[in-house]
Amino acid sequence: MATYETSRPAPFGAVATLQIVNVFDSIVANVKAWNLARKTEAELNALSDRQLEDIGIVRSQINTTALELVARRYF
Repeated sequence: MATYETSRPAPFGAVATLQIVNVFDSIVANVKAWNLARKTEAELNALSDRQLEDIGIVRSQINTTALELVARRYF
């Protein structure tokens, strides 16, 4: 029975290139998460106290709530 070698070493520079791409991908994901948290916080701040009460938060929880929602989505 014959066996075939199917794995090869990565071409020179491929690992470094992948690491650089991963860094940029991480930066983009963090910027998107920050922007979503900022927008969510702004939208929650625009609601009245009555509307906030209807969804179960108080004004002092807006920042934390926005960050938690983004963390659930991205991380």
